Amino acid sequence: MAVVARCSRSSRGLLLPRAGSGISALSAVPSVLQQQHHQVHHAVIPHGRSGRSSVSGIVATVFGATGFLGRYVVNRLGRIGSQVIIPYRCDQYDLMYLRQMGDLGQLLFLEWDCKDKDSTRRALEHSNVVINLVGKEWETKNFSFEDEFVNIPRSIARITREAGVETLIHISHLNASMKSPSKYLRSKAVGEKAVREEFPDAVIMKPSEMFGREDRFLNHYANMRWFGGVPLISFGKKTVKQPVYVVDVAKAIVKAIKDPDAKGKTYALAGPNRYLLYDMVEYIYAVAFRTYFPYPLPRPLYHLIARIFEISPFEPWLTRDKVDRFHTTDMILPDLPGFEDLGIQPASLEQKAIEVLRRHRRYRWLDAELEEAKPAKTYPM
Repeated sequence: MAVVARCSRSSRGLLLPRAGSGISALSAVPSVLQQQHHQVHHAVIPHGRSGRSSVSGIVATVFGATGFLGRYVVNRLGRIGSQVIIPYRCDQYDLMYLRQMGDLGQLLFLEWDCKDKDSTRRALEHSNVVINLVGKEWETKNFSFEDEFVNIPRSIARITREAGVETLIHISHLNASMKSPSKYLRSKAVGEKAVREEFPDAVIMKPSEMFGREDRFLNHYANMRWFGGVPLISFGKKTVKQPVYVVDVAKAIVKAIKDPDAKGKTYALAGPNRYLLYDMVEYIYAVAFRTYFPYPLPRPLYHLIARIFEISPFEPWLTRDKVDRFHTTDMILPDLPGFEDLGIQPASLEQKAIEVLRRHRRYRWLDAELEEAKPAKTYPM
C-alpha cells in the first residue's frame, strides 16, 4: 500500500489535462496543490499513452477479485494502466493468475478480513474507485447469503462513503427480488437496498447469468451428461433465460467508472437474445456434439438430489438454491439503462459459446466449425 500516497478527495475530482495535449499535466497541478497544501500521487493523474504501461488515473479496490467476474474486471483495469488493490482471503495459489494482469507495481495484494472494518478501510482508503464483487453460489457454516450479499456490501458501502471515495460499483443480479424462490436472489435484492442507503450515488449492475470459459452455467449443463441426461423442471419450457457474456459485464464496469453520468444509476445487463431453457441447453449440446437427452424432474425430487450434493464434504456441484435460480425466468427491465447506454454491443450466446464448450467435445469434433451446430431458437422479447 506504500505505493499510493494519501491524497485529498477534493483533489481527485480535478479535471487534469492528459499528457500529449500540449499542456503538461504535472505543470497544471502545483498552483492548486499549493493552495490546498495537499499532494496528489502520480497514480491518480492520467498520463502516458493508452495501454498497461500508461497511467489511467484509476486507483481501484476490487473486492472479490479472485472470483469468476473479478478476474475479467482486473484484467481490463490492468490493460488500461490502472492501479488495482486486491483484498483477498484465499490461498496464495488462487492469486497466481492475477499477478500478470497489470504492469509492474500496479497490482497490490492485501490480506483482508471482511468482518474487520479496519481491514476494509485499509484496503480502500487510498482508492478513488471501489468495486464490490463479493459473492458465492452456496452458503457455508461461516458465511450465509445474508453475510455475502447484505452485511459485507453494507459495510463496504458505509466505509467507502466515510473514506470519501468517489465511485462505488456494486454487482447484484438481474433477477434479484424479494419474491424470488431463491434465497440467493432475495439476498441480492436486500443487498441492493442496503448499498443504496449507505452510498446513494453507488452504481449498481444487475447482470443475468454470466457465461465464459470458467463459468458455472454453460459448463454446468454440459457436465450433466455424466448423469444420464439433463434433468429440467417442466422440461425447461416454462423458463426463459437471457445469458450475458462475462467480458461484456467487465467492459460495462470499466465504462461506468469513466462515465460521470453513471453515478446513482442501476444498470440491467442481459444478452441480446432470450431462449427457452430447453432450447438453450439443446444448443449447448449441439455445439459440444453430444447427445441431448432431457427429461422432466419434479422440483421436490430435484431438491432431494441437490441436497445430497450439499451434504457432501466437497464443494457442492449442485444446490437446491441453484436449482431454483436456474429455473427462474430472466426479468425484462425496460426502465433501467443497459449496455446501449454505456456504448457496448453485447455478444450473443451463438458468438461466444464455442469458447466454453469446445473442451466438452470428443476429440474428433475439436476442430469442427461452429456453423455446423444448429442455431438456437430464440424467444421473443
